Amino acid sequence: MNPADAVPRGQSLADVDLSVSVGTLRLRNPILAASGTFGYGLEFAHLVNLEALGGFVTKGLSLEPIEGAPAPRVCETPSGMLNAIGLQNVGVKAFVAEKLPVLRKIDTAVVVNVFGYSIEDYIEVIRVLEGEDGMAAYELNISCPNVKKGGIQFGSDPSLVAEVVSAARKVAVKRPLWVKLSPLVTDIRLIAKTAVEAGADALTVANTYPAMALDSHSGKSKLGNKTGGLSGPAIKPITLRLVWETFQAVKAPIIGLGGIESASDVLEYLSVGATSVQVGTASFTDPKASEHIVKALPKAFFNVKAFTVNQIRGKFHAENH
Repeated sequence: MNPADAVPRGQSLADVDLSVSVGTLRLRNPILAASGTFGYGLEFAHLVNLEALGGFVTKGLSLEPIEGAPAPRVCETPSGMLNAIGLQNVGVKAFVAEKLPVLRKIDTAVVVNVFGYSIEDYIEVIRVLEGEDGMAAYELNISCPNVKKGGIQFGSDPSLVAEVVSAARKVAVKRPLWVKLSPLVTDIRLIAKTAVEAGADALTVANTYPAMALDSHSGKSKLGNKTGGLSGPAIKPITLRLVWETFQAVKAPIIGLGGIESASDVLEYLSVGATSVQVGTASFTDPKASEHIVKALPKAFFNVKAFTVNQIRGKFHAENH
């Protein structure tokens, strides 16, 4: 063993510090539960110690309530899951009136996912939230179709990315603004740079991948919709590359997600440049998945002779240059 690689004398698991800063937001550890997989957080409160997590991201909030897609909304695929929830949610006003009073009592970072079908939608949702306390940051979902421009995704066109992020930045005064990028782009580095230049404090990489699953006997979709979003272990290698490319393009913090099921997965995302991660599909198979990963992290850090997130973050980039 190289003496330089040895664990410093006297250091132990107790010396591992999992706390991390995502821009100005300080988290007790880098593990968040991902939007769309954790409800509004309250649904998991009886199953998970929410205060053990770095935080969680609520399901997407729109200006008005949305009923969502027809059932079935979820189906299993090899090494993954397809979902077509249809962005079902109670709407921002009901969230503020019914969910937020309870969320304020939980000592963890509550990040609110925001989406819209026009720039005005995004602005109005954030305006409502700006008048309230109990939230740590906003996460802007720009993988939505802009109905005013023929349904093109906000996140696939650099000019639209700049427009929606800068508009949101102007009204998001009280809290950090995270921008959740779409994987459906030719060059995620260009989109990432555009989002940061427009005012994003951090980038979430990335959303699900459009896909479909059929019943071979009937020839019909296994979902109520014809297509859905693919998530789970199957997408991890692809999203890992997107995080690595994003890390090379911007200095802003990156929150990585896609197929994270273990502490080892977390180390991989940190190594390619993520500051923190989100656990998504794993929560469907085990509601306590995010909490289990938090508990496993100190040993995983210790095993690679790291005692802080920054000692791992970008390690792959550094060692390959």
